[in-house]
Formats: sequence, C-alpha cells, structure tokens
Amino acid sequence: MKTARVIGPVLFLLSFVANAAELEQRTLKAWDEYIEAAKDRMHDRLRPGATFLWLDEVPDRRAKVHGGEILVEPVVAHRPKRAPSGLIHDWIGASFIPNATLDEVVAAVRDYNRYKDVYRPGVVGSETLDRDGSGDRYALVLMNKALFLKAALHGVFESSYFLVDSRRAYSVTRTIHMQEIQGYGGAEEHKIAENQGTGFIWRLASISRFEEADGGVYIELEALALSRDIPLSLRWLVEPIVHRVSRDSLTTSLRQAGNAAHSSGELAWSTEHRGTGQHGQ
Repeated sequence: MKTARVIGPVLFLLSFVANAAELEQRTLKAWDEYIEAAKDRMHDRLRPGATFLWLDEVPDRRAKVHGGEILVEPVVAHRPKRAPSGLIHDWIGASFIPNATLDEVVAAVRDYNRYKDVYRPGVVGSETLDRDGSGDRYALVLMNKALFLKAALHGVFESSYFLVDSRRAYSVTRTIHMQEIQGYGGAEEHKIAENQGTGFIWRLASISRFEEADGGVYIELEALALSRDIPLSLRWLVEPIVHRVSRDSLTTSLRQAGNAAHSSGELAWSTEHRGTGQHGQ
C-alpha cells in the first residue's frame, strides 16, 4: 500500500520536471544576492580573531575530520532556501588529506583536465579553457542521476584563488554559462538554449577553504546550487531525496578530491620522500 501511495506522486513529479521551464530574472537575482552574501561570510572569516574554518566552530569537528571522517551538513537548516520560482541548496563539508602540503593540494584541485577521470561518474567531461595567475576558466560536462531523472549539463566555470598566508588559502567558483544536454550520448544529443530546460540545476557555485596543519591539509567545501521550485504537494517526496543526494554528492566529492591529490605525481613523489631530505627544490 505504501508503494501504491508513492507511485502517483512520482509519476506527477516526473511529468512536472520533464516540462520545459525557463529561469526567471527574479530567480537569478535572488541567486546572485545569495552568492554575494556567501562571499561576504567568507570575507568575515578573514577578519582578525575570526574562525577561518567551519571545522573550528564546534568542538571535536577538527578531531573527527583529522581522524578520517568526512563531515557534511546543510548550511540552510535542513532544507533548501526558497527563492522566487526557485530553490537554493547550500551544503558544507570537510575532509583531511594526510601527508600533503597546501601547494600540492591546490595544484591537484586546479588540474581541471583530470576532473573527468577523478570525479566520475558525476563529471564525464572536463577541459581547462584559460589560466591566468590566480584565476581559472574551465568547462565540465556533468551527469546527474537524481529525482528519478538522468540529466547532463555543460557548464563553464570561473574560479579565483586567494592565498591568505603560507598555510591557508581559499577559492570562489561559479558558473558563467550552463546548458542542459538532451539525449546525452545518443544520436540525438544536443544542447538546448541557456536558461531553458528541466531546471533541475540552473546554476552552481562553491567556496573552498584549505589549511595546512596537523601533518596534512584540511579541505572545506561549501557547495551551492540553484534549481527550479517544486510544488508544495510534492515537497514531502522531493526534499528527503534532495537531502540524501546533496549529502552523498558532497561526501563523494571530498573523498575524490583527496584521492586526486594523492594520485597526482607530485604528491605521490613527495609523500614517498618526505623526511628523507630529498623533497622540494
């Protein structure tokens, strides 16, 4: 009986999301304002006496992460933030990469050409477009299987990196161009117009923090996404799925980032030789 009660809403959800949508300017305005507020919160962490890492806001978080646990929590109290005709999803997570330096981890994170290998199955295509000092531009093809849908997206991203001191850095990333891909992998594959489509993901952004300490590097990732709104009658079904997918995706991304850092040639070599006096000229 429980299955029967769910089938109807699921079918309605599928038909709802399959219908074409358009990103409204008021939705985009709310997103831009939210991202600016998130950047302001990041800048507040740089003030004298402020806490740079989210980890240090609660006792025992750092110890748990240093011990190998990946922590992930919603920034917006357990549910997406409502925006006009949209939803803003905001999650934060942290992990620790042992036997690593700040330079090594940031270099691995900025190796965008490897993303399609490192971050599968979520990333199926990646390419560095431009790199100028502390600023990067790159393209990703993202595959997302959630809410009973299989959706592909082509996005162009801009990342800016800032060195706080010799052991701390942070970055801000956001999409500057995003299109859905219909029929991905098939003969009918094609991109549809920007700001058109299912609206499962309209925009993405992230703020990352890096701190070298305790024999390795702590990584914090705040991942933000803008999607279309879901009817009130379906939120009981959708929100638990979004909650689970968001948590699992961020956990996987942090784990993959650690694997990427350790699989890079520079970090693998330096880990092997660290303490022998052979590292780093």
